[in-house]
Order: sequence, then C-alpha cells, then structure tokens
Amino acid sequence: MKKAVRLGFLLVALGFGAWVVASQWDAVVAGFAMLTWPMLAGSLVSVVVALLAAMMTWRTLLADLGSPLPLRPAAKVFFVGQLGKYIPGAVWPVLAQMEMGKDLGVPRPRSATAFFLMMPIQLATGLLVTLVTLGWDRFGWALLFIPVLLVLLEPKVINALIGFGLRRLRREPLERPLSRRGMLTALAWALAGWGAYGVHLFLLAADMGASGGLLFAIGAFALTWCLGIMTFVVPAGAGCARRPWWRCCRPSSTAARRSPSRCAPAW
Repeated sequence: MKKAVRLGFLLVALGFGAWVVASQWDAVVAGFAMLTWPMLAGSLVSVVVALLAAMMTWRTLLADLGSPLPLRPAAKVFFVGQLGKYIPGAVWPVLAQMEMGKDLGVPRPRSATAFFLMMPIQLATGLLVTLVTLGWDRFGWALLFIPVLLVLLEPKVINALIGFGLRRLRREPLERPLSRRGMLTALAWALAGWGAYGVHLFLLAADMGASGGLLFAIGAFALTWCLGIMTFVVPAGAGCARRPWWRCCRPSSTAARRSPSRCAPAW
C-alpha cells in the first residue's frame, strides 16, 4: 500500500511538471534555439550544483538535529520530496520528506523542522548576497530584514521557538537542539548555492548578449528569488521574480528584447 501511494505521488508530480512544460512548449523550444549547446551545458551543470548545495543545507540541518543520513539516501528523500512542489498545495514536499525520512529512522518532527528552516536560511543568505553584490545604495532595504532573520537563525532562538511550537502541538521536544556550528555550516552551503545559481544565470544571459557580470548575475538571481518569496500578495510571488531580472540584466540582443519570456533562466 505504501509503495502504491509513493508511486502515485511520483506519477502525479511528474504529470503536473510535464503539463507545465507542455503548456509552454513553443516558448521552451524557442528559448533553446537561442542558446548554444556549450553554454547550455554549463548552465545545466551549474544549476545541478546549486540544487546539490540546497540538499546539503537540508542534510546538514537534519544531521545537526540528530539524524545524519548518508549522501545517496539523503538525496533521494530531498529531491523526491521536492517534486511535490509541482502538485497544487504547499504541504506535499514536507509530507513526502517526512514519510520517506521515517523509513530511514528520522522522526517526523525532525524532518519537518529541517524542512521549515530551509526558507529563512535561503532568505537570509539571499538578501545578504543581494546587498553585497548589487550594492546597499540600491538595495539598502535588505538591511531591514537581514538582522531580524539572523536573530531568528540564532540556535538559541530557533530551539526556543521549535520547543514552543512542539508544546503547542502536544508533541515530544526535539531530542537534540540545533548547534551554532551546524547552523553556520548550513548557511555556508546556502551561500554556495547562490553562487552556483548565479553562474547558471550568467551563462544564459551572456549567451543572449545581456549586460552584467558574474557578481551581478549572482545578486540578480538572489534578488528575484527573495522577492518571489516575500511577495505574498500573489501565490508564491507569481510573475514578480522575472521582472527585476529583466530590469537589471537589460538583454541587448534584438531577439531577447522581442521575446524576453523566452530568455528566462531555468529556475
């Protein structure tokens, strides 16, 4: 029964993902036609590295909470769980990771804690990267959020918040609290991920004649992701993530100006 449910989850997630691609197939084909294969391959490698860094962030948190997983099982749980993002509803990724992690001896509250810590870590590091690479004169507003996020990421604060939440849910407290070393390691992996995402964007943009260097691409990608998360007026900041990238990168090629949606980076 459990195998059937998991197979159904996988098929539904892949089905929704295929539907999204098929619904924009003309734009996908046109976008590939504008790119050269060497730059496309380099961009693909870079985004895979970025996804691996995200997995390592999650794996580090899980290990610090008391459930170290070998690399291959951790990758399986993380990436299969991430397919749940393609299914309508926000709960599927965490539910999938909780159920798959349980088979590996990871308590459900521990899996949920690692999952929900990912977003503030990515947001804090993303805003920091934006500030460093794009300049405080244009994006100084990030300073309003970074201190708050860094305080919330202090292990003592996090452990207190997690403990309060578990008590409210009438759950057992975490057996092992987060440590400062574990949090710093997770933050380092997150920063590495932003660097890889920036290379991914830089190669695509350079292949289409867009302006801006590597540091600028790293900051632009981090900014668009953070704005997509912070813009909660529409679901997941729909449509808000692309606008700052196009305003910043200003593609110079005629084809890119005529059809900017075809040049969107593959995040």
